[in-house]
Parts: sequence; C-alpha cells; structure tokens
Amino acid sequence: MITMQELRDHYRFSDDDGELLKSLAPLAGQNQERFSREFYDYLYGLPETAAILNSSNRERLREMHSNWFMSLFAGIYDNHYLNHLTRIGHAHVRVGLNVHFVNAAMNQIRHFLLNLIDGNYSDREQRRILREAVEKILDMNLDVMSSSYREEELKKVFVSRKIESFLIKATERFTYGLNLALVLALAGVSISVVCLFVWDITHIFTGDMEKGILSALGELLILWMMIELMDNEIKNLKGGKFNILVFIGVVIVAMIREILITTLRHDALQTQTFLAVTLLILGIVYYLVSKSQQMQPRV
Repeated sequence: MITMQELRDHYRFSDDDGELLKSLAPLAGQNQERFSREFYDYLYGLPETAAILNSSNRERLREMHSNWFMSLFAGIYDNHYLNHLTRIGHAHVRVGLNVHFVNAAMNQIRHFLLNLIDGNYSDREQRRILREAVEKILDMNLDVMSSSYREEELKKVFVSRKIESFLIKATERFTYGLNLALVLALAGVSISVVCLFVWDITHIFTGDMEKGILSALGELLILWMMIELMDNEIKNLKGGKFNILVFIGVVIVAMIREILITTLRHDALQTQTFLAVTLLILGIVYYLVSKSQQMQPRV
C-alpha cells in the first residue's frame, strides 16, 4: 500500500503547498456552512446519491462531509490523514456508491473551492498558487478514495480466479486419472488377449489347425487394437492430440476379426456380405479422414 510521503512525491505536494492550504482555513471556515448546503443540494439532486442520504444517517453524513472539508486545510497530511481518506473510500464501497458519483462530487467541490479563491483573492499569482495547491490535495483525496474501489474489484477477481483455477486443476487431474486408469485397463486386457492367443495356438497342435490359426489371427488383431489404443492414450497423457483415426482403425480391425469368425462358423452369405460392405464403408471413412488430416496445416 502506498504511503502518504509517496503520494505527496507523486503529486509533487510540498510543505509550501500545505502551508498555502492552511492559510485558506479561515476562509474555508467562514464558508463551511455554505459548502455543506450547496454540496447537499447537489447530492439530493441525484437519485443515486439521494437514495443513500436517508433520514437516519443524513445529519451524521453532513457532519462527516463538513469535517472532511475542513481537514483539507488542516495543514497536516501524514499517514494518519491517508488512513482517514482510505476509511472514507471503504465507506463509499460499503454503501454501494458508484465511483462515478465520487468523481462527480469531487468535481463539484473543486469548482466550489476554485470559485471561492477567485472571489476572495485579487492577486493573480496568489490565486494561481492557491488553486494549484487545492487541485493537488483534491486529486490526492480522489486517488485514495478511488483506490478503495480498485481494491474491492481485485478481491473479487482474485477470489474468482482462485476458484476457477482450483476447478480447472481438479478437473485436469481427474481427467488425467481416468486416462491413466484406462491405460492400465487396456494393459490388463492386453495380457488377457496374450493368454488367449497362447490358448488358441495350442489348438494347432491338437489337430484343429484351421480353427487354431484363424482364432490366433483374430487374437493378434485384437492385440494390435490394444497396442494402438494404449499408444494413443499414452500420447494423450503426455499432452498429445486426440487421433480419431486410431478408433476408426480399431473398428476396422474388429470388423476384420468378425469376418474371420463368420468364415470359420460358415455363417450365411448375407451376413458375410453385410460385414464386407460395412468394412468397405469403414475403409472409405478412414481414407477420407486421413486425407483431411493431411490437408490441415501443421502448427
């Protein structure tokens, strides 16, 4: 958080400016009631600010604004003064006053003070240095009060981003866990397929050579499917892209295995024809998707 000395340095507010403002204290005191009257006439003229000035807090707020007005010319501008301005800014945030009306109200106060100086000081140079000092202290006040709104917005953004970041990370970890579980499941199924392949090989040596060879060939196709799926999932775990061709290829392999089984079982010609046509369609789809991927620009 900025200190009062840093704020003074940024606005080039010197001790001489403080003395100039202090010299305006008598004039400000004489016009304090006038300021309060004109300022509240302005606030009541705006529906948004008038709604905040209800009967229960009207006198208290009038007194607070009047005291703040005189504090401009106290000549003491330290960290205590900065904390006082910060509390005022937070109070504006709590009551739901839009920062636009804080700026607009400060503009009215600026005009009131500048007109007060112009009407009471005939020397042009004296008016200039007094006006500059008033401009600086009002800008510093507005800066501190407005920062309360920025702090409130940053809190909301921080909380929102924190929750959003947590949800994204949790979802990513959950998805990663599912992919890992899928790879392990595929590995388990692959081991089972290998065992089944070994079992089918034994049929070759027991006299049922045709069945053994076709069944073993079908198990090899399934094993190839498992290898492709595991390879794709491993690439996905490493951040690779989803490859739809792998899944189309798996379906093609499954269809080829089904054709081998129907041939072994001597199924009806219609069934074998249907499977062959389906395999042809899948081959065309695979070719089209493959060509489409080749035409896409590489990043």
